[in-house]
Amino acid sequence: MNLLEKLDAAAAARKALLPDGVGAFGIPIEEVYSATEARIGDRRVLLLGTNNYLGLTFAPECISAAHAAIDREGTGTTGSRMANGSYHGHRALEKEFAEFYHCTSGIVFTTGYQANLGTISGLVGSGDTVLIDSDSHASIYDGCILSGADIVRFKHNDVADLEKRLRRLGDRVETTLVIAEGIYSMLGDQAPLADIVRLKKAYQFTLLLDEAHSLGVLGETGQGLVEKTGLLDEVDFITGTFSKSLCSIGGYCVSNHPQLEQLRYVSHPYIFTASPSPATIASTRAALELLRKGGHLRKQLWDNCTQLYEKLKQSGYVVGPDPGPVIAAILDTPQQALLLWRNLLEHNIYVNLILPPAAPEGKSLVRCSVNAAHTPEQMSYVGDVFSKLRSLVN
Repeated sequence: MNLLEKLDAAAAARKALLPDGVGAFGIPIEEVYSATEARIGDRRVLLLGTNNYLGLTFAPECISAAHAAIDREGTGTTGSRMANGSYHGHRALEKEFAEFYHCTSGIVFTTGYQANLGTISGLVGSGDTVLIDSDSHASIYDGCILSGADIVRFKHNDVADLEKRLRRLGDRVETTLVIAEGIYSMLGDQAPLADIVRLKKAYQFTLLLDEAHSLGVLGETGQGLVEKTGLLDEVDFITGTFSKSLCSIGGYCVSNHPQLEQLRYVSHPYIFTASPSPATIASTRAALELLRKGGHLRKQLWDNCTQLYEKLKQSGYVVGPDPGPVIAAILDTPQQALLLWRNLLEHNIYVNLILPPAAPEGKSLVRCSVNAAHTPEQMSYVGDVFSKLRSLVN
């Protein structure tokens, strides 16, 4: 089998999952009307397939900041951070992220994917070990692969399994990085951070927490799981993304370790990527300020999350263990998930279809992303439609 035939095999596998050619992946959104509504084809739909957790995509403060940056600095930097791509805004945002987390320093990356890719591959290398949750995001897996470190997976959110693998490492634990996520993107459950920190004190490994889906969502000021648990000072490195609660694109890493600054000189995904555009940086800075003051947004978000989560449970769906902005209906087969997804779209509700191998444990998911801009009436409608369609996937 040559290189191109390998791609043909991938296409055949995809066709087997979607035999009628339904465009469930990468479906084009023709127009966006607000943080909760858009047009797909000739349908005006409710958006429950975005990660716009605080509903800030149309926030006037973010839009005006982006416009002003374009007028002032143009559309792009046309260079990497190591060359001409460090503008005042990039440094200012790094300082603001560090202050937000009460850390000494921060680094901004061009994407959230690169934040993990660049941080992990810069921290560990050949001869080191990375222990990662089996449900880790692809950016974490890819960062580990790029690093050349030994990769060991532990069972999802299973602290006993993590400790078993730590014991096996012996003295190698001194050069071991453990990685967890604040909220996991498939089922919306949270890492057992307190238990992981207990192991950290016993075994003295380095801990990285990815707050991509928990930034803006958890904690009084939206720092994430570190704030909710009061364990900010126990985590060595925190990464995250701008593309969810901050409604932009980019990523960050913050830390109190002075060695973080050295990542600028050893991290290829940082060194060899053009820096974020001025408009992206400006809108992210505005969004971060709204996030910090967004207690009312978090309250509305959690009211919406609880309403939909409880409705799905009452309707007989298998859902994740925790309510939150990611709410997944867990189905046994791709066919069940596709049927539910298509019928939701026919009722003008856009959600995400997640099939193996992306979905955990061979299951398939219909995943909702709830945000603070959804109204109680919209949540009621979505819950009622899910309930109505339950009999289709028994």
